[in-house]
Amino acid sequence: MRSECPVRAVASGSGGRRSYLVTGYEEARLALGDARLSKDTAAFFAGVDSKRRLHPAVAHTMLAGDPPRHTRLRKLVTGAFTSGAVAGLRPFITRLTDELLDRWPADGPVDLVADLAVPLPVMVICELLGVPETDRPQVQRWSAELFAAGEPGRTDAASYAVAEYMTGLIASKRLRPGDSLLDRLIAARDGEDHLDEDELVSLAVLLLVAGHETTTHFLGNAALALLRHPAAMERLRSAPDSLPQALDELLRFDAPVSTSTFRFTTEAITLGGTEIPAGVPVLVALGAANRDPRRFPAPDRLDLDRDATGHLSFGHGIHRCVGAPLAKAEAHIALRAILTRFPRIRLAVPDERLVWRHTRLVRGLDSLPVLT
Repeated sequence: MRSECPVRAVASGSGGRRSYLVTGYEEARLALGDARLSKDTAAFFAGVDSKRRLHPAVAHTMLAGDPPRHTRLRKLVTGAFTSGAVAGLRPFITRLTDELLDRWPADGPVDLVADLAVPLPVMVICELLGVPETDRPQVQRWSAELFAAGEPGRTDAASYAVAEYMTGLIASKRLRPGDSLLDRLIAARDGEDHLDEDELVSLAVLLLVAGHETTTHFLGNAALALLRHPAAMERLRSAPDSLPQALDELLRFDAPVSTSTFRFTTEAITLGGTEIPAGVPVLVALGAANRDPRRFPAPDRLDLDRDATGHLSFGHGIHRCVGAPLAKAEAHIALRAILTRFPRIRLAVPDERLVWRHTRLVRGLDSLPVLT
């Protein structure tokens, strides 16, 4: 599709509706930065009788909005994810990684997804938000259910559970303030930034869910890529200082987010030589764009010497993932620990038995059995 028509109409749901799928790199980058592509889902679906019953705090997050509202909300959280702020979290991430790996059996098998890639990011974002340790397992389950492909009822129920939990947590923090990111957002709401209650709950839910789900798949996909390429794994093991640069190539090679979040045209546009009418969804296939040979020669080869810094796995433009520095820090610490502690790590099942999650938005494994 990418080579024949990098922007093309595709069937979308029932009733003959159409969306436009973008698979080329340059076209994807342009689309992600084009202000004529709106993310205001409330405006797009206004008046539509949907069977979905997502909680408004989940349905209308910062990701589902445009400037100036998006700009104001993003500004409030950006400071928590700067390189300096993330550096302060590295000792906690390192300690938590070691604790999780200490539980791995000496001879395996172990599920790298369930026993590292899932718990590490959720515990880190819970620590950042000030979620009590006793609540973190339940929060993790709700978040997983929000991405339950093909089970809308289960997803809708989870959206209410997590939103109601965050509403209660905010109320308790008002009574007993602390120094977490959520506490700072509460102070901003009560200060000159004037976050309203719905915005506050929505930001908290977005940070909780988006802050770990994609990182889970980043870790799983990166680990699998190295397990499939033993020479690359051995190279990183012998030269661990090269791992930070390798992270971008691992992100490009197997993006944890397959398709960008919802966008639609506010006016007719031309993209990649294709005319797209106003008022239709545009799906940007990040994983396909990252494999575009016009931008990345020999794209299906994992090349740790490649300069892959232009990949689109974190998006592009004003909606680029605000948590990218934290995700890369977690992946760096976790992968380095695995390479150091388990020099004989290998897949525990044939490659063809690996099961991928059945969802359009994210790309990740259900499990990754390994022998240590």
